[in-house]
Amino acid sequence: MARPRSTSLRALKVAVISPDPALAQDEHAADHARQAQRSAALVHALLDAGYEVVAVLPATPDLDDRIAQARPDLVIVDAESGVRDLLEHVVLASRDTPRPIVLFTDDDDTETAQLAISAGVTAYIVDGLKPSRVKPVIEVALARFQREQGLRAELDDARTQLSERKLIERAKGIVMQRQGCSEDEAFGRMRKLAMEKGLKLAEVAQRILDTASLI
Repeated sequence: MARPRSTSLRALKVAVISPDPALAQDEHAADHARQAQRSAALVHALLDAGYEVVAVLPATPDLDDRIAQARPDLVIVDAESGVRDLLEHVVLASRDTPRPIVLFTDDDDTETAQLAISAGVTAYIVDGLKPSRVKPVIEVALARFQREQGLRAELDDARTQLSERKLIERAKGIVMQRQGCSEDEAFGRMRKLAMEKGLKLAEVAQRILDTASLI
């Protein structure tokens, strides 16, 4: 599972995502001008806090490619409103390379917030786009993301170990049946074969099962 790159020796790389102005209607020009001002203020706050802004991108269909090129450590979504329209683009862009996603918005709808968190947003911040709050919000989001990634890694390891134990038990039963030996003897033979071949015990077990299915 991918983990965020170490940022202890360099500035954190941040990509800022905002609504695509090309989709704006003329009657909403004032709203989008205000959104542009918000995003500019956010970028200045990030730079003042010591972060490296590697990209400022609109939420267009090619967002995943553009984020992949920028390779940020963290993604910040700035959307005064229209959060739902942005979620799909942003979450898909981090699907293969998980990274923290912080969303600043004025949309305080509970359902929208729950949808964002469920979709993979690390922090959903309402009415919190103030220069003094940007750095603390990011630091908390990073800590939360790293903790969640650690828990996911532990869960994946536990699932892998359980799956491997099941493979070994099944293979051991086949060895016992076909070689007329005890459980300990079957396990010893499998372990010896694994050492001789330089394989994991689970890999030996899988080979035994594959062979048995052909006979």
